[in-house]
Amino acid sequence: MTMETLSVSASHGGTQGVYAHDSAATSTRMTFSVFVPPQAQAGPVPVIWYLSGLTCTHANVTEKGEYRRLCAELGLIFVAPDTSPRGEGVADDPAGSWDFGLGAGFYVDATEAPYAANYRMWSYITDELPALIAAEFPADMDRQSIMGHSMGGHGALTIALTFPDRFRAVSAFAPIVAPGQVPWGHKALGGYLGPGIAAWRKHDAVALIEDGARVADILVDQGEADGFLAQQLKPHLLADACAKAGIDLTLRMQPGYDHSYYFISSFMDDHLRWHAERLA
Repeated sequence: MTMETLSVSASHGGTQGVYAHDSAATSTRMTFSVFVPPQAQAGPVPVIWYLSGLTCTHANVTEKGEYRRLCAELGLIFVAPDTSPRGEGVADDPAGSWDFGLGAGFYVDATEAPYAANYRMWSYITDELPALIAAEFPADMDRQSIMGHSMGGHGALTIALTFPDRFRAVSAFAPIVAPGQVPWGHKALGGYLGPGIAAWRKHDAVALIEDGARVADILVDQGEADGFLAQQLKPHLLADACAKAGIDLTLRMQPGYDHSYYFISSFMDDHLRWHAERLA
């Protein structure tokens, strides 16, 4: 894979870069951002993956997430991929809605036409992009963790539960914890994977836990003023599943906070410290 550097800026003693490459997984050009802390000058450092939510690209957290200062202090590489394939010929929702298609890949490998040709975000995030990060950056791939927001929180939870030996920590901001039980999930999983509900379970954190997947602990922050809380997010379902499975879930309901990056940036430091402790 040949990586193109789109921009690099000095920040907090490290570098914030934006990069692109031709993806074999999605058959499109993919863009992502990477912050490399100053400690990487002395050798490989741990990696945190951040998966973004519906409508987002790599740029949302890169510009609004306020993570660089603490990543520089703690010595963490921070990788922010895109949320879906893009480009000419990539299928979008024919109805033009914002919660399916471009910007809404849902971190699955689609099996339904016309999305199966490009929407292979599971393979991209779990296989192709990690190989590129390992080859191009001073990343200690034996020390990885993952976090995400909303749809990206769904992706982070399902990936961590599927690869518990790869990721030492997982956390999420306002995640979609049970897509098989909410409208966003029915639309995305049905559209990408078809009507067979059994195929949805490996992309549903609550279902994965019910089916035996385990991680040691999970941190979730959820805004109580989040307009999507009651219908789409339902964190109590994750709390119930974790309690039954013996997973140590820290679920913090935050009064007054909504679904935005004002919320995410307010608690980003807490999540980075959570990950750093487990990556040490």
